[in-house]
Amino acid sequence: MVFKRLFGRTQHETPRAWHIPAGQRVYAVGDIHGRRDLLDQLLGQIDADDASRGPADTTLIFLGDLADRGPDSRGVIERLMQLQAASPNVVCIAGNHEELLIKGWECERAIGPVFNRAGGRATLMSYGVTAEQYDDWSLAEMVEQIGHVVPEDHITFLRSFSDFHRVGDYLFVHAGLRPGIPAEDQDTEDLRWIRREFTDSPVDHGCMVIHGHTITDDVDIWPNRIGIDTGAFASDKLTAIGLEGTERWFLQT
Repeated sequence: MVFKRLFGRTQHETPRAWHIPAGQRVYAVGDIHGRRDLLDQLLGQIDADDASRGPADTTLIFLGDLADRGPDSRGVIERLMQLQAASPNVVCIAGNHEELLIKGWECERAIGPVFNRAGGRATLMSYGVTAEQYDDWSLAEMVEQIGHVVPEDHITFLRSFSDFHRVGDYLFVHAGLRPGIPAEDQDTEDLRWIRREFTDSPVDHGCMVIHGHTITDDVDIWPNRIGIDTGAFASDKLTAIGLEGTERWFLQT
């Protein structure tokens, strides 16, 4: 499904022309959370849309939170590994759920309760853990098992993710920015975890921020940011934004 109409809170948007450099096209994908089925659908839409628009130097950006909650975190990670191996124009941004999985793999036991609440059960089941095994483990035992069931090359891939990515007047990040601080000086925790301090702020960041992390029913458009986490794991709606020149559009499963 392609949306040229900007849905969500469009009445708050002010007319300002944000640019992608000439000759470039960008697609950014919101939080996938283990929905390999929706990812494959959306990638098909992106391929068709990209081909229909004619030649361009196209970049595909994933805004993080590949894992947890949905049924096939392993499949999502492997699909993105394939995409990035095939093209230098695939960019992956680190989210808070990547951080949790990496810390769990490194056996940081303190993350056990958060990993469990954040949907880690579904992630480990995608790597072959049974429901019975998971439910029998203590939180400490569960964290110890992450390093045994998640392949090291998957963790190496997650560790390679960027904190943010710029293209023209747009900045792509998982959670957002702490207002008033340049992107290069942001704390990593804010880039992956910030919420209300960013989403409630009217501050001009000097760029248009494209982000995920905060779930909304539809695309959330404001003068200084656009949120595209539409809760795919539960809503069946995985969203991408397309950008070229001053134009933008949306694709959604």
